[in-house]
Amino acid sequence: MYLGWKLAEKGHQVTVFEKKEKIGKEACSGLFSERILEFIPESRKLIQNQINSVLIHWVAGGWRPKCTLKINFSRKFFAMSHFELDNLVAELAENSGAKIILNHPVSSLPKEFERIIGCDGANSWVRKSLGLKEPQFRLGIQGFLSQSNNSNFVETWQVNQGFIWKIPRGIEIEYGIISDSKEAKLLFDNFLEKNNLHLERINSGVIPQGLIIPSNQKITLCGDAVGLTKPWSGGGVVWSLIAANILLKNFPDFLKYQKEMKKFFLPKIIFSKIATKIIYFLGYNFPWILPKDYKIEGDFLL
Repeated sequence: MYLGWKLAEKGHQVTVFEKKEKIGKEACSGLFSERILEFIPESRKLIQNQINSVLIHWVAGGWRPKCTLKINFSRKFFAMSHFELDNLVAELAENSGAKIILNHPVSSLPKEFERIIGCDGANSWVRKSLGLKEPQFRLGIQGFLSQSNNSNFVETWQVNQGFIWKIPRGIEIEYGIISDSKEAKLLFDNFLEKNNLHLERINSGVIPQGLIIPSNQKITLCGDAVGLTKPWSGGGVVWSLIAANILLKNFPDFLKYQKEMKKFFLPKIIFSKIATKIIYFLGYNFPWILPKDYKIEGDFLL
């Protein structure tokens, strides 16, 4: 929706095909760095809570922490509803002249448009129709506890290929997991049982990770369709907005967009994968090496 909004603002005729009957992503933790306000200033009214740090727990049997690392964010994070954010941006897009057609899944590439941008999610039909490889996938599951909590930190518990999280959202608490799709539900259920947690509004969705952009002058991809998420957290909103701005800067030259995307994101993806593996390894094997209090830039680990 962000691309549709900004392209319409630039005077382009924009049509957005939304496969669902209503706008809004529900299976998303909605934890964004303050950069979100640089892209969508109007989203300030959606802030539910402010997050300044994270406690990362490496656990032994029974989910008992064997090591805990506190990481402070150099730029604070905000808890927001992704569903409400999507609807806010859709309203901005329509007010700027974009045409949004709901309940319209695409089963063939329309020929009447000069440019086509596939922003159709992790299981992108546009990506598949171009014969491109699939990104790597993990499964995300989330649920909510009806208990108010305005703490300014989140907690995570490390698991295979991911982590379980706890996010205080003001009026409620969110718990979730990102992990291998075969293990995620079993791990999450075990964690909830051990901690006597009974969640409401359970959602789930696949989380991609990759950088898959076609060499095509007429058709390209953006966002989850590219697989563009942070390797350490699975979050993708701010990275997708940065990618959208790269596309807007180079529009309508999709090949220049592809080149600049790889130049900007590929080093960050490689670095963050290596850094994540090192930190996980140290936490499990040499926890005394890790500092007890550390500061990072939450979108780029620097």
